[in-house]
Amino acid sequence: MPRSPTYNPAFSGNPQSATARAYPNGNPDLGYNPAGARNTDSALPLHRPQAVVHSYACEGPAPGNLAFRWTYGSNVAARNRDPRVQVVQYNEDTFVLRQNVCVHWEAPFTYLLFGNEGALLIDSGATANADHYPLRKTVDAIITRWGQARGRSKVPLTVALTSGEDVAQNQGVVQFAGRPDTVIVPKPLSAMKDFYGLVEGWPDGTGTIDLGGRRIEVIPTPGTHEDGVSFYDPYCDFLFTGDLLFPGKINVSNDGDFVTSLEQLKAFAAGKPVKWVLGGHIDMMFVPGKYYARFATYKPYERLLEMEPALIDEALRCAREVRGRDMMLIRPDFVLFNGVSPDQRTKVWPEGVPDINAPRPF
Repeated sequence: MPRSPTYNPAFSGNPQSATARAYPNGNPDLGYNPAGARNTDSALPLHRPQAVVHSYACEGPAPGNLAFRWTYGSNVAARNRDPRVQVVQYNEDTFVLRQNVCVHWEAPFTYLLFGNEGALLIDSGATANADHYPLRKTVDAIITRWGQARGRSKVPLTVALTSGEDVAQNQGVVQFAGRPDTVIVPKPLSAMKDFYGLVEGWPDGTGTIDLGGRRIEVIPTPGTHEDGVSFYDPYCDFLFTGDLLFPGKINVSNDGDFVTSLEQLKAFAAGKPVKWVLGGHIDMMFVPGKYYARFATYKPYERLLEMEPALIDEALRCAREVRGRDMMLIRPDFVLFNGVSPDQRTKVWPEGVPDINAPRPF
């Protein structure tokens, strides 16, 4: 396994010991990892006197874990006692946050990524009120803890949106107004294009956000929203697609742009390793083709968040099928609504999707 004097969690391990397992979270050769310790990381000890510099170059996706269950709400939202923001640490530098479904029924996801020179928050949830949805407080706590572990007193933050038009992803951004060392990507389409350097390259070009050794690529993907963008992280090999592609009810606003954006994502994914496509919501159940209705605050049988990259191809095929037609198209992992209400129902079950009755919530 490759070794480097600069810590790289994707390459870490201990080849000197025949019985040692891989160390996905730390390099045992570095002084802050005690001899014989397993699965250690740069979080030990806290308050380091010097900044830890990581290398984000790796031959495959950085290790991480999403093997858990999201909180799923309550029949009576007022009685729910789950955290307002659920935080899952995928790895040392990657966090997945979800808004409580009883705070807002869409329960959107946000993603917090760290590099050597700063952090990036992708999307900001569906609620502006920090008392109901303490996104900034949660993000500040994560950044403080991460900065202490890395010996950094200041961690600049960039807040970016997969769509400034999407009210389920842009409401919490007001909590970051006036926050020190913070840049908020502007919402207006023209200003957003200028920020990413895409004034001449929209929608065919790409932009970048450099976090310090971890360069996030910005891909224009209008179709569900005029200003839609997706983000690609070459460290974890994640493609963040917001409302364009997610396991749920996808409302197409411009079917021509939708097809073009999926074509661009397909071409992009063909030239880059993509482990998972991570969207902004979950509407689907684990039962193929079945989904939760709008405003539901109790979702005990949700599908997984992560989508295989092959679903880009299926979404593109379906987008071409609905283009120019007012229709609803049900697939096992998503549903397309083109020119029809998101509450539209279909009496004809699609071929190739097993018609299984979803379990009744207990």
